[in-house]
Amino acid sequence: MLSPESAAVVRATLPAVGGALDEITTRFYGTMFAEQPELLDGLFNRGNQANGEQRKALAGSIAAFAQALLADPDARPDALLSRIAHKHAALGVTEDQYTIVHKYLFRAIADVLGDAVTPEVAGAWDEVYWLMAGALIAREARLYQRSGVDPRHPWRQWTVVGRHEETDDVVSFLLRPADGAPLPPARAGQYVSVRVLLPDGVHQLRQYSLSGAPGDELRRITVKRVAGEAQAPDGEVSNLLHRTVGVGDELTLSAPFGDVVLDDSDAPLLLVSAGIGCTPMAGMLEHLAATGSGREVWVLHADRSPADHALRADVRRLVDELPDARAHFWYEEDAEREPGAHSGLMDLEGLEPPADADVYLCGSLPFMRAVRAQLLALGVPARRVRYEVFGPDLWLAHAEG
Repeated sequence: MLSPESAAVVRATLPAVGGALDEITTRFYGTMFAEQPELLDGLFNRGNQANGEQRKALAGSIAAFAQALLADPDARPDALLSRIAHKHAALGVTEDQYTIVHKYLFRAIADVLGDAVTPEVAGAWDEVYWLMAGALIAREARLYQRSGVDPRHPWRQWTVVGRHEETDDVVSFLLRPADGAPLPPARAGQYVSVRVLLPDGVHQLRQYSLSGAPGDELRRITVKRVAGEAQAPDGEVSNLLHRTVGVGDELTLSAPFGDVVLDDSDAPLLLVSAGIGCTPMAGMLEHLAATGSGREVWVLHADRSPADHALRADVRRLVDELPDARAHFWYEEDAEREPGAHSGLMDLEGLEPPADADVYLCGSLPFMRAVRAQLLALGVPARRVRYEVFGPDLWLAHAEG
């Protein structure tokens, strides 16, 4: 619980702190990496640092948590905390690292805000930080325990037993534990972190959804080669995997984590995706088919063209296997090459999906915002719409409305 004294101070200073959070987090990361460069080796993704996504996500999560505490001092914004805890567990974040972050974050706050950071202000925001950190540490401990993972040694070697070129820029890897031991438990919709050693000697991590059924003897991940844009470089991990990894090689993976998972339910199901966002949806479809599900399933996917649509044949096959499933595809180009496909951007007008459906979204943020608005207009309750974001969760950095 946030104390009444601290709540009053946080409420008074939130506009100033919130307005400076981008500058604060920029300084925080710059100073921390300058003094502790080892944190860039296997914990923080350099691509997300270069394009500013990690900075914005951190600033947004702090502001969202503080606002939630002010609205209700006993509040614990579950969606925010759950999403972050799963991401941290997939990276092997440990309790002691929260102390490191605290040190550099509060130094940055003092540097940016100067004399405005009185002992009372510092103490109030310190309370906010440790309330958030404590809640995350507890959640992450439970996640590690449930998964049988020692956070000091979270990695396991997997052997590539298959490689399949899905499109020009997307490849799937079939994986088996190198030690021959049983697969860790997983749920449809979860992801794993892949840890690679880059040519400059630095380890980098990236999360990839399980695109196959979690109960199989093998695991499948599907990787899109990320091309650089604007200030962001090419995706280091994805390009390395595409260039160098083949059958017989080994990959280093975390246990599966992720809170956007397929629930056991008889409710209708909408799986809505764009681009490489199809991967968790494919895993969910594989699970539904493997378990003989009779749920009503709608698969809605948007892509640039049929040639760019990864796992398209798999989705068609799985939809045909399920007793009450249908698929609708939208393509910006060459829609006529896919029977029954729609031309242009995803438009739900005239489809009338069931309003009581459980909805799962995955794709770019603009895509998910646009489709969510269409779903709400069709009468789907906001509480039924869940979403997955690849990389730092920038949706939570802004009001969803």
